[in-house]
Amino acid sequence: MSDQTNYTSEQVASMIDHTLLKADATKTEVIQLCKEAKEYQFATVCVNAGWVSLAASELAGSGVGITTVVGFPLGATSTASKAFEAKQAIEDGATEVDMVLNIGLLKSGDNDGVKSDVEGVVAACKGKAKLKVILETGLLTDVEKVTACELCKQAGADFVKTSTGFGKGGATAEDIALMRRTVGPDMGVKASGGVRDLETALQMFAAGATRIGASSSIAIVTGGKGEGY
Repeated sequence: MSDQTNYTSEQVASMIDHTLLKADATKTEVIQLCKEAKEYQFATVCVNAGWVSLAASELAGSGVGITTVVGFPLGATSTASKAFEAKQAIEDGATEVDMVLNIGLLKSGDNDGVKSDVEGVVAACKGKAKLKVILETGLLTDVEKVTACELCKQAGADFVKTSTGFGKGGATAEDIALMRRTVGPDMGVKASGGVRDLETALQMFAAGATRIGASSSIAIVTGGKGEGY
């Protein structure tokens, strides 16, 4: 990877998904999130599916994308329901979809089931939205992380992502490096969970991340220290 410390604040902003996924997020907060995303030109806002239409309205013509989550936060819903969530979100204006891997299937050794689950959402997103797969790395062994990355790549996902922010642990530079080595140079790697300042974000980029998911996005690009996701 290149020396990410040479990145400008604008370049860093362009690789951040400005995130608001808490259950009690209000309409006012989502509108404010979109306002901030336009001001700083973040890559996308990341909101729950019920807010996608509002975000699409607020961000029209801004160049900022819209990420939503499916099968969130446990990953244990059916493939059909994940695919339906993705299709509906895309119709509502989502440009990127972050799905949660079926962690239980992975830990059961059902690799075909894991791959099929991802493929179902890949099909729903094909040609319409990028797909990121959340591995929830805090629940996985290194071997399971590698297997998950390999299956996601085989299934045609665009990114692998560390965490939901609602589970155990968060992003680490070690996990990002492992994920990057596994998927190779062409697939996206997203670091989410606990990235709250520029120093940590730069560590993730240096390890191989091409996207950051954070609620502390403004603190990251302005050199402050944030809280939360």
